[in-house]
Amino acid sequence: MFSNKMSKAMLSAVLGTMLLVTGCGGGGTNAGTSTEGGNAAAPAPATGKKVINIGLKADPPSMDPNSSTSLYDRQVYASLYDKLFDIDADGKVVPMLAESYEVTPDGKTYTLKLKQGVKFHDGTDFDAEAVKFNFERNMTSEKSRRKGELKFVDSVSVVDAQTVKIQMKEPFAPFLSVLTDRAGIIVSPKAVQEHGDQYLNHPVGTGPFTFVEQVKGDHVTLKKNENYWNGSVKVDEVNYKVFTNGTAKVQNLRSGMLDIIDDTPVKEIPVVKGDANLQLIAESGLGFQGIYLNNSRAPFDNKFLRQAVDHAIDREAIVKVLYNGYAAPAHTAFSKGSLAYNEQLNTPVAPNADEIKNLLAQGGKPDGFGFKLYISTSPENEQLGAVLQNMLKQYNINVTLEKLEYGQLIETGDKGEFDALQLGWSGRLDPDLNIHDFVVTGAPNNNGRIANPQLDELILKARGELDEAKRKALYDEAAKLLQDEAGYAYMYHQYVLLGMNKKVTGFTFVPDGIIRTATMDKQ
Repeated sequence: MFSNKMSKAMLSAVLGTMLLVTGCGGGGTNAGTSTEGGNAAAPAPATGKKVINIGLKADPPSMDPNSSTSLYDRQVYASLYDKLFDIDADGKVVPMLAESYEVTPDGKTYTLKLKQGVKFHDGTDFDAEAVKFNFERNMTSEKSRRKGELKFVDSVSVVDAQTVKIQMKEPFAPFLSVLTDRAGIIVSPKAVQEHGDQYLNHPVGTGPFTFVEQVKGDHVTLKKNENYWNGSVKVDEVNYKVFTNGTAKVQNLRSGMLDIIDDTPVKEIPVVKGDANLQLIAESGLGFQGIYLNNSRAPFDNKFLRQAVDHAIDREAIVKVLYNGYAAPAHTAFSKGSLAYNEQLNTPVAPNADEIKNLLAQGGKPDGFGFKLYISTSPENEQLGAVLQNMLKQYNINVTLEKLEYGQLIETGDKGEFDALQLGWSGRLDPDLNIHDFVVTGAPNNNGRIANPQLDELILKARGELDEAKRKALYDEAAKLLQDEAGYAYMYHQYVLLGMNKKVTGFTFVPDGIIRTATMDKQ
């Protein structure tokens, strides 16, 4: 729990921040190609067209799943591409472009039978050669962000046109879960070969919609795939519109200019719930939000100072004050529903002033210290930054906030040019996909530059463990060690808060929070 004094202080910070940011927007990731911050009304559908307009919180940086690291890319991918496997409404892994599969008892050989009669948007065939091409591209291309996910794949061979054999170097428990995401997306080999590095501007998949255009910072437009293999597509167009201002996004949902929004600001939930034309879908998510503390440079190359910041965050207060209970306090990467969830390890502990003072002294900063925290430009993230700033100030930890567009935030994390940086993860079903790439030494999303051999050993061992009870025990040990290292300060597990016009039909909620449009219609 948190004191009344603390609650009032944080509420003041939030209210002050809201006054500063109301009506503010922010451009897209590419200067010169964005519109007025993505807060204008979404384009109205042309006469006679049935269009679904979806509001996104940030600009999708890349239409190429090979290099993608963004949740907002994944929202578009659900309409543009298909995957070898998908997740169903119950959170189970199910075949998609794969018809069926077999795994040897030792977990080292996967044989996939592929769907027949599937074509890419460019008219070329989806077949075993295309699958092999995509695996090899993801495993070897210079800019690939999929290498870590596929590092245990030894070889991919074509048995026949509809059969692929995947040989693993060693057992890898999360493999099928990996193939429900970007590593399992199959893109057109012909399009990649024709466009090379510019493929991201000419994406070609097998999905229910085909690419029309992307205007950075404003929108991505897709049109109906007339020859979709998995049933008739009912709408003519899907338009993804960037709205960095959540209030403006809700206003456009209410006016009918948007049909769905990917994230409803908590303060706007009563507005959405009170509108007879709208519905709110509020479900616990798989991901986490927190702060990367850069272990590779001062001040956070000092473990005690990392611990001081981590211990000064009042997670329960953040959830109550900022999210009105539409989130869960977090101190590990694993949310409820995960194989690795541990309620005791996730239970928040209120900050202890004497303990924090002692940590500062052990870190050589008895009088406190300061650091710069990078946050994204959305009003909700600015509010979070202001609350964190206020929380830490009372312990003489002074936070300077600097705002970056979402794409710039990702680039800054990749380069390691920061003290602290607020970025989270949308979450995946398998525990490995929520921890390995973020904390193992040299992993692609380890922006905090965490390097702990014991932690690496635990997580790598868990990857190859096929017994679920043994896997969970390994993740418990890893979570405890990670809490002690404080290389990443987990704060909360977010909820999926979709706003939707009731005229939209055919929607099914899937636990990964991705909006699947293939079966949608609009009255």
